[in-house]
Amino acid sequence: MKEIRRAVKASSDGVYISIDVTPASSKTCISGYNQWRKAVSVKVKSQPKGGKANAEVVELFSKLLGRKVEIVKGHTSSQKVLFVQNATVEEVVEKLLP
Repeated sequence: MKEIRRAVKASSDGVYISIDVTPASSKTCISGYNQWRKAVSVKVKSQPKGGKANAEVVELFSKLLGRKVEIVKGHTSSQKVLFVQNATVEEVVEKLLP
């Protein structure tokens, strides 16, 4: 799963993570890497209504990374981009790998 690094891009004040979300799943987790979309695959229990799935994604990544996380692109799509403040590519990739 080292290819997960392809989904994480550095910026001057943090990193961007490309993700592909599957809502209404049986559990909330990072399920792998989508090679076709070059994105981290994420499953969430919530339905994609009223921002519930988005909130669950932000909570999952905030807890996992210990940083403030926000969705910066794809609020109404399954393909999203997250921004993690004050993080490096190396530390994010390390925490995303199983």
